Amino acid sequence: MRYPDGGGLSAKARVKREQVRFKAADMFQRGMTPPQVARALRVTPSSANAWHRAWKKSGKQALASKGPGGSTCRLNDQQIQTLEAELDRGPAAHGWDDQSWSLSRVATVIKERFGIDYTPRGVSYLLHRIGWSPQAPVHRATERDEDAITTWVKETWPHIKGRPPSAAPGSASSTNQGKACARRKGAPGPDAGRPRS
Repeated sequence: MRYPDGGGLSAKARVKREQVRFKAADMFQRGMTPPQVARALRVTPSSANAWHRAWKKSGKQALASKGPGGSTCRLNDQQIQTLEAELDRGPAAHGWDDQSWSLSRVATVIKERFGIDYTPRGVSYLLHRIGWSPQAPVHRATERDEDAITTWVKETWPHIKGRPPSAAPGSASSTNQGKACARRKGAPGPDAGRPRS
């Protein structure tokens, strides 16, 4: 499944965030404190403090956008386009029996096609960057036996689940149950014969 804009922040969103940071720099210039800026711009105090430190050290340009976040990609633009085409062909085109891409399979394709080693985590980041996400299968397994499932649910599951124990008489009272039982049977309670105060 692909994300609509390739995942992460779009260029427009990065510009918008940069504008907020520039407003913060102007507020610092006018003498506002980081907590005041955080409240005015509705950002976290930690963000306002970090922006204030950067602004004090290097001025307003220190708050400029540095482009998309994350580490640089080890594949160039042409290789990424080629990888996307290979992924679109599906796992069967690369020798696997089913149509499920796993991180290790994608890493294998990258190694075979481009000679670059990727860890599963690195493949995960790369796929997110280019707009792919994990996807659950759309179809159920062909081996699925609906009749066997229905029988199991109706006959086997009730035996596994068991029945609750038969309801025993109880009391919601916080008193000692032994005393209450003795009184019901007509026996004198532990306080019998004591003078009442």
